[in-house]
Amino acid sequence: MGDELKVASQLRKFTFHELKLATRNFRPESLLGEGGFGCVFKGWIEENGTAPVKPGTGLTVAVKTLNHDGLQGHKEWLAEVNFLGELLHPHLVKLVGYCIEEDQRLLVYEFMPRGSLENHLFRRSLPLPWSVRLKIALGAAKGLAFLHEEAERPVIYRDFKTSNILLDADYNAKLSDFGLAKDGPEGDKTHVSTRVMGTYGYAAPEYVMTGHLTSKSDVYSFGVVLLEILTGRRSMDKNRPNGQHNLVEWARPHLGERRRFYRLIDPRLQGHFSVKGAQKAAEVAHRCLSRDPKARPLMSEVVEALKPLLNLKDMASSSYYFQTIQGDHGAATGSNSSSRNGLKKQISFSKNGQQPMRSLSNSTIDSPYNQSPKINAEQP
Repeated sequence: MGDELKVASQLRKFTFHELKLATRNFRPESLLGEGGFGCVFKGWIEENGTAPVKPGTGLTVAVKTLNHDGLQGHKEWLAEVNFLGELLHPHLVKLVGYCIEEDQRLLVYEFMPRGSLENHLFRRSLPLPWSVRLKIALGAAKGLAFLHEEAERPVIYRDFKTSNILLDADYNAKLSDFGLAKDGPEGDKTHVSTRVMGTYGYAAPEYVMTGHLTSKSDVYSFGVVLLEILTGRRSMDKNRPNGQHNLVEWARPHLGERRRFYRLIDPRLQGHFSVKGAQKAAEVAHRCLSRDPKARPLMSEVVEALKPLLNLKDMASSSYYFQTIQGDHGAATGSNSSSRNGLKKQISFSKNGQQPMRSLSNSTIDSPYNQSPKINAEQP
């Protein structure tokens, strides 16, 4: 299997023993997260080599171990090494190196101190400020734009979701986990045909129906994440009232309307958001979520649309109109606590040892570096 590995020269090759020592024997205190693929541990290595060093010194890394689940696991490991080894960009997580030793498969990444966007949006008591939300949305958009339009060969990411957007100390967004990434169509081909894999609530409808994958499938997923950023709601949440389980279906009627979009905005922001910024961001989400893939914008267009929004200072809290609809807004959006009520149940599911192969999956609780537990829901 080693001959399928196209290793980029800058990647470091680690021995299993080195990574065992770097993570202090994969001890529980070093555990950052776990999911369908395996576990992620915090470790410390020398700045420019592979030798383990004392915790708190050298370079802090995240070491991802792989469950021994045969060919699919190996394929995803290979995709990760081959894509991230070649692709260098400020908004992609940096792959430091790898380990392939007998049946051991590990990946070593730069450590992202603030964990995942999912963590901050749905599992922290303090809401992310508006300016930080926009900064994260713009950074993630730049990462996707690079993959689609600037990389030497176009790449379709295929698993864009809040748990795969990691944050550095300054809340710069970086895309992680390239296990499902695919090379984009070449020549005169319009799409790549593939088995449907990804996460419920984020996958574009035409991709789920046909298995035809294009960069516009990623644009749809970006629209879902942008909605999650605006609303503070999960893309799928069975704890919400009927008619509000699916975020896109619930939000669609509000998106295109100037006076109704207020109802979408995360009530925990308490009016501390730009009126024009939220309106424009909702318009961008609306275009990205278009049912017709051709009507969705390019990610470079999304980047240009989001850039000016970071400087807007017209806070809704000082708007008379916003204040008059606050009462109605609270009733319309309901409480955010319901999304946290399912926490214990979800954690027990994500730690369930028997993880099926990664196909189209339910997105449940995720920790900074892990994948949602996967369930089979493949196209015939």
